[in-house]
Amino acid sequence: MKTINIFKTLWLPVVLASCLFFTGCIFMKGGYSLSGASVPEAAKTFSVAYFPNNAPMVSPTLSTTLVEQLKDKFSRQTKLQLVEDNGDFEFEGEIVGYSSTTASVSSNDYALLNRLTIKVKVRFTNKIEPDNSFNREFSAFADYDSSQLLTDIQSDLDAEIVKQIVNDIFMAAASNW
Repeated sequence: MKTINIFKTLWLPVVLASCLFFTGCIFMKGGYSLSGASVPEAAKTFSVAYFPNNAPMVSPTLSTTLVEQLKDKFSRQTKLQLVEDNGDFEFEGEIVGYSSTTASVSSNDYALLNRLTIKVKVRFTNKIEPDNSFNREFSAFADYDSSQLLTDIQSDLDAEIVKQIVNDIFMAAASNW
């Protein structure tokens, strides 16, 4: 009669799980984590100021879309509470670029794809760890078929591009947590 030694078959998964657990504990630095963002324990609030649209070409709902997506991202992926102003983490800035350019040309010199690009200046103030504050520009784009009018697909493209920018802002702010 053969006996199976359960310890011989399970040792590798147990060792790997233990390593992952202890590595995670070491890198947490006393914060809490949701979706990969470990927020310093002293941080309780965040605020997002209105981002005026100062781009030469303006999309009417872009400022509101950006601000609401930024608020939503930090509300869903951290335990920080949204406050009107003066948060432990403050976001403010402006939309500085909104342009549509040709992205791809056919052999007959006709545009095949156009590219909508949005640029946003962001000032992030980290009152808990001031050295982690930043003032920088974020940019993202989406391509669309040149046979389509920008006005017909503008709101969908704006939402797609703003989602990219908000993710980049989140990662930049959370990279040192």
